[in-house]
Amino acid sequence: MLSDLRELQSAQEWSADICIVGAGAAGITLALELMNSGLDVVILESGGLKAEPVTQALYAGTVTDKRLHSPPDTYRQRRFGGSTTIWGGRCMPFDEIDFESRGYVPNSGWPISSQTLQPFYPRANQLCEAGEFAYTIEAAFNQPMRPMITDFSSEHFTTNTLERFSCPTDFGSRYGQLLRSAKNVRVVLHANVTRIQLNDSGTQVTSITARTLPQYANKSLTVKAKHFVLAAGGIEVARLLLVNRDVHVDGIGNTHDVVGRYYMCHLAGTVGTLTFNRLLPQVWHGYDVSHDNVYCRRRFALRPEVQRAQGIGNFIARLHHPRITLPEHKNAVLSLLYLAKPLIPYEYGKRLYGEEGTPLTTWLKHLRNVLAGPFDATEFAWHMLRDRKLAKRKFPSIIIKPKAPLFSLDFHAEQEPNPNSRVTLNNDVDALNVPRVNVDWHYTAGDVATVSKSIALLAGDIEESGAGKFVYDPTSLEFEMTRYGAYGGHHIGTTRMGVDERTSVVNSDCRVHGVNNLYISSAAVFPTSSQANPTLTIVAMAVRMAAQLKAS
Repeated sequence: MLSDLRELQSAQEWSADICIVGAGAAGITLALELMNSGLDVVILESGGLKAEPVTQALYAGTVTDKRLHSPPDTYRQRRFGGSTTIWGGRCMPFDEIDFESRGYVPNSGWPISSQTLQPFYPRANQLCEAGEFAYTIEAAFNQPMRPMITDFSSEHFTTNTLERFSCPTDFGSRYGQLLRSAKNVRVVLHANVTRIQLNDSGTQVTSITARTLPQYANKSLTVKAKHFVLAAGGIEVARLLLVNRDVHVDGIGNTHDVVGRYYMCHLAGTVGTLTFNRLLPQVWHGYDVSHDNVYCRRRFALRPEVQRAQGIGNFIARLHHPRITLPEHKNAVLSLLYLAKPLIPYEYGKRLYGEEGTPLTTWLKHLRNVLAGPFDATEFAWHMLRDRKLAKRKFPSIIIKPKAPLFSLDFHAEQEPNPNSRVTLNNDVDALNVPRVNVDWHYTAGDVATVSKSIALLAGDIEESGAGKFVYDPTSLEFEMTRYGAYGGHHIGTTRMGVDERTSVVNSDCRVHGVNNLYISSAAVFPTSSQANPTLTIVAMAVRMAAQLKAS
């Protein structure tokens, strides 16, 4: 059943077995897995079915260093479906090494192993609509596939692991009808959670109260339940714990000042010039399509034994087109994208182009490239319209066939969990009188070492193999990895999982330390960030939690 708090009578009190806060990837997954379980489930979602500026404004906050992090209301969506409504669809599981306690990665180590989560990944893959749970070329394809680079081999990197791509799936539109028809699930829209009520000893949540925005008569709904799950994303779950200070004066689960700390995103950037000696057909940087019609892409992945030997975090890199801003690539499509940058939203444009100015001579060179290849530009525009804009399963990204064997490297790296990188409350309040957040994101010397050592190893392997040459400026890597700041919507680690409440917020079951019926389902509980985008693992963790709740 789906209802709207704005249309209900005010000051209602409901009872349920499980109350979930947030209807994004985690919250909707929990509800789907709890359908037909015999358990009464209530989901409280702040937004409606579409984006609404007044609701989205509740996510606004401040950032300590605007060069390093986007505003808190960017990349997060406060609506049914959550941030899956703007998700790019990239899926891959965490690697086994990501769960290990690594002495060279401070504060690393999960209280569960990779094997603990492994049984829940196939179902997560299904819910994300990313096809089979097969993340190597050998597992995903029955026939031999062309290599990324002919005859290239490396003692430091593999090239057979895959990223698989969802449609991308908007969990709200994809699964909304199922939840509407579920007899044991009640979804309440425009229900902004403002209060988490604890018993006098602070050991149990007794109820959660949600309210509409003031313009809708301040209607309220209180839900009492046996179990409560916060599934509102890596920044918002920390905020909800910190603002509820009636019983625990520093916030729920925050006796040791851990809530909001260890905030991670990912380190990402595009660097260097990679020139291959081989003919272009012997270099493959595009997408392979699996038998179940899923786009898959290979990448350079740093071997776990090399991570241990080098004392660095996880790292992957992809072949990427030359930097768009440089007209020397002589590519009509790239120059067309450059000339179109005033039409690109700021956050995406910043990643595509950086913040360089546009001298007239540069603009004219790009225009000359476009005029020299009008059919290339037209063909690309048709491809993007047909295969991305109109297709149900969208072509995942911009892939340009170079005129010459010239590429750059696009990298994605693990960030160390750093207690000084954190989300706190600021001195402002939102329309519901709830304190807003301040984001103070930091990176470490270890993060710089992960990127710089990995790229140096890859550059050496490319040259030693005879495939080509990768030229880059080692002194610019720290700038390049922070050129765009913290990477996108990957909000990780603010309520981390662990066995010691002095350094973690939830236990191995994602239950808040000291509160026996409050759980968190979010990337907020990840102790480390891996090289992987978090969505698939968020969903796998939610599938695991649903199984635990059904058994409790």
